[in-house]
Amino acid sequence: MIRGIHGLFYSSDPEATRAFFRDKVQLPGSDIGEGWWIFNFKEGDLGVHPVEKAEDAGDHDISFYCDDIHGTVADMKGRGVEFTKDVADHGYGFVTYFTAPGGITVQLYEPKYGKG
Repeated sequence: MIRGIHGLFYSSDPEATRAFFRDKVQLPGSDIGEGWWIFNFKEGDLGVHPVEKAEDAGDHDISFYCDDIHGTVADMKGRGVEFTKDVADHGYGFVTYFTAPGGITVQLYEPKYGKG
């Protein structure tokens, strides 16, 4: 039985990326040896989004969700996280994006649908 989902970021600067998510975003996790961090979550979900052209298929995205997007953004900005867009209503939830070292952009959203 599948119990969860494991995502990966591919980074040009993995040490800085790990430190960013550990220290600035404050994701829960642990060092599994030699500086390799695994970030663990109690919750997760997976969506499948349509594309209009077959050549647009195959991309993957990682998003983080929260209960209070404005409070979370303010908190993260206080730790030096840079956001690339203002919070916007996307229908399914309120959305913004932030950047991480190594050329990574991440979506942060507050879902309007029920979790659980």
